[in-house]
Amino acid sequence: MNWLTGPVQLRSAGPGAVLAEVGDAAAALALATWARAAGVAAVEVVPAARSVLFDGVADLRALTAALDAWAPSEEPPTGPLVEIAVTYDGADLVDVAAAWDTDEAGVVQRHTTVEYVASFCGFAPGFAYLAGLPDELAVPRLASPRPQVPAGSVALAGTWCGVYPSASPGGWRLLGSSDAALWDPTRERPALLAPGTRVRFVPR
Repeated sequence: MNWLTGPVQLRSAGPGAVLAEVGDAAAALALATWARAAGVAAVEVVPAARSVLFDGVADLRALTAALDAWAPSEEPPTGPLVEIAVTYDGADLVDVAAAWDTDEAGVVQRHTTVEYVASFCGFAPGFAYLAGLPDELAVPRLASPRPQVPAGSVALAGTWCGVYPSASPGGWRLLGSSDAALWDPTRERPALLAPGTRVRFVPR
């Protein structure tokens, strides 16, 4: 079942779950942040690239009425700033430099001047999709994913930036490495880069 409420298209996602579809990742993060602050009645509010999942919804009409009050904002949500130290020694650094028509130092300079925002998490616990890279610096994924990417690898795909929290296969372009603890279930906030977190990369 699909229906509209204001700028949001809602889809049933199973018993007690509703998927709210919006225009892009920025709108999804803004909606999720607003919904949490407004106390929307859902057990989980999970943003993604172009949607927000509301899970554990007991009253569908109440959720629809609440979301009808939301209006998209061009101002991105602001969260805490996390700095991540990076050794720029990635296997794809030279290729990214060529794509950006610069040298390795130029890649580092461009990558570290952007303030990124964690739009949503996925793929692996603690893996945040970081928005902020301009469209003209988008780089394609590898034609064939690597069977193993080391934990802590800082990488790009399209206009997304990410840091691998654990070793895994992956097709993103590797810029360097970090020893930041991206996921620690013993912390009060296990994910270092929860949605809304602002991120700066610092060369070391």
